[in-house]
Amino acid sequence: MLIVGLAPGLKGANRTGRPFTGDFAGDLLYSTLLAYGFAKGSYRADPVDGLELIDCRITNAVRCVPPQNKPTPLEIATCRPFLAATITGMARLAAILALGRTAHESTLVSLGHKRSSAPFVHAARSELMPGVTLFSSYHCSRYNTQTGRLTTEMFHAVVASVRAHLDGNAT
Repeated sequence: MLIVGLAPGLKGANRTGRPFTGDFAGDLLYSTLLAYGFAKGSYRADPVDGLELIDCRITNAVRCVPPQNKPTPLEIATCRPFLAATITGMARLAAILALGRTAHESTLVSLGHKRSSAPFVHAARSELMPGVTLFSSYHCSRYNTQTGRLTTEMFHAVVASVRAHLDGNAT
């Protein structure tokens, strides 16, 4: 599984060197990955905490911290070839989990799809190419969780769907 986030967090990944580490979103993301077998060890918001991803990789739609956490269309387009290279370079890739609309749309466009071919909807899934399914979730940011747009249960349900798909138990 490849997880596509928005961009490195100023107080998290940019500071620690590991995606989502040190950001509030990392608490929900890594605890969920641990719960569904995509990670082992323990997460303590420290890149040397011993956490290890299993059959999972994390990248971002945008490679630099955008001002006010809102990347411009030019930044997104400029970074898209890096996302495309990451995706196409993963020979065993079977699932992509896009966190938020920007990650979702950038993933689609990076693989030559129109945004309208699979509009962003929380908990939606779309076949992107043979053998690769895109799963979408609201971003696990503090803003989304504090406003109730995304609950722990909602996020767990999406990751559980990815796990079932990869285990061949998808409905």
